[in-house]
Amino acid sequence: MNDIITEGAHAPDFTLHDQYGQDTTLSGLRGRPVLVVFYPLAFSGVCSGELAELSARHAEFEDLGARVLAVSVDSVFSLRTWSDRESFPFALLSDFWPHGAVADAYGVFDAARGTARRGTFLVDAEGIVRWTVTTAVSEPRDVDAYLRELRSLTGN
Repeated sequence: MNDIITEGAHAPDFTLHDQYGQDTTLSGLRGRPVLVVFYPLAFSGVCSGELAELSARHAEFEDLGARVLAVSVDSVFSLRTWSDRESFPFALLSDFWPHGAVADAYGVFDAARGTARRGTFLVDAEGIVRWTVTTAVSEPRDVDAYLRELRSLTGN
């Protein structure tokens, strides 16, 4: 497993399929901040709560010019079913194959469980990681902290 990416590092680039099978490439989003949110599995309790809160507050991220990308090792088909059920307004990206390779590049792949750990990376408009947070698998992250760091980054 790789070490966790730290603040000031270039964010590892990736291309993953979203819940609709469309490619999303991190470097293709340059020019605006991106919040990359790794989570263990679709449909699980803590993950469902976290993504529901991100969804409910998505307009705040958009108002700050940020893009939200949620990444798990689930298949595109699972992500599509979950997204359709929950109406998520952001991309759910599948790190299914090679299994967990992007999570591993960011240092948040848990090989023993075969899933991503809870890791979040705020990437600036030039592709530099400006803030990170990781929490235990059973501990939800704080969306207010995401927005506070994003406001600090954008000066809003």
